[in-house]
Amino acid sequence: MAKDIETTAEQGGGEFSAKDYHDPPPAPLIDFDELTKWSFYRACIAEFIATLLFLYVTVLTVIGHKVQTDPAKNTVDPDCGSVGILGIAWAFGGMIFILVYCTAGISGGHINPAVTFGLFVGRKVSLIRAIMYMVAQCLGAICGCGLVKAFQKTYYNNYGGGANELQPGFNKGTGLGAEIIGTFVLVYTVFAATDPKRNARDSHVPVLAPLPIGFAVFMVHLATIPITGTGINPARSFGAAVIYNKEKAWDDQWMFWVGPFIGAAVAAFYHQYILRAAAIKALGSFRSNN
Repeated sequence: MAKDIETTAEQGGGEFSAKDYHDPPPAPLIDFDELTKWSFYRACIAEFIATLLFLYVTVLTVIGHKVQTDPAKNTVDPDCGSVGILGIAWAFGGMIFILVYCTAGISGGHINPAVTFGLFVGRKVSLIRAIMYMVAQCLGAICGCGLVKAFQKTYYNNYGGGANELQPGFNKGTGLGAEIIGTFVLVYTVFAATDPKRNARDSHVPVLAPLPIGFAVFMVHLATIPITGTGINPARSFGAAVIYNKEKAWDDQWMFWVGPFIGAAVAAFYHQYILRAAAIKALGSFRSNN
């Protein structure tokens, strides 16, 4: 097991004390014992409900924006009559901040298959947990969009259903690149904000972790809404496509899975194996034990 030694100055003097830190062991690839624990199913339920609430609020915000900027509906000032892109970005980022804060202690607050995949690549969760989380997240997204359509069916069908689509004027390579980089920013922030080494050193970090994660979602939406409508969350894109069920949403669906998964994998590799040098530490530990 890798070990870091941090030296901290004691208050009121020049003496120093060493604070030992041990990296937590990687999660097992397959852990069937999880299937026998109520805490595992409770975490899956938390992911389902959190993703449902996330899609319900954010898709309503997107549709409300389109309704308010429709000249046929708003004849006074359609350009200034809605929350705009800034408001949509705040809705997505704000909901992630709220829901991560609420569910972090139960499921880890993933609410996104790309985040779950990145944490799996970084050996933070097992394969079984990763798969079950993704299923729960996708089902929650479908139900969240279904609630929006049930309450506002006409607006939902007439104003795009909140579905992610490549916007006119951009090619698929640009859209894919936007999804890769946007998801990299998000997942890199997740790893940095939840780094156990930082948690051991700074007691305030676990409490503040949802804030940078939500703010990362906010910033990425500002940059990529004009390109793809901003996916960076395969469950968000999949749930909206299932309920909206139009050809364009399905034609671009691959982009909102491939891009986020590539971005998440690169972010996990960068943080774990370059910044934290996990491979080098493991090799050094192996040599020292022999």
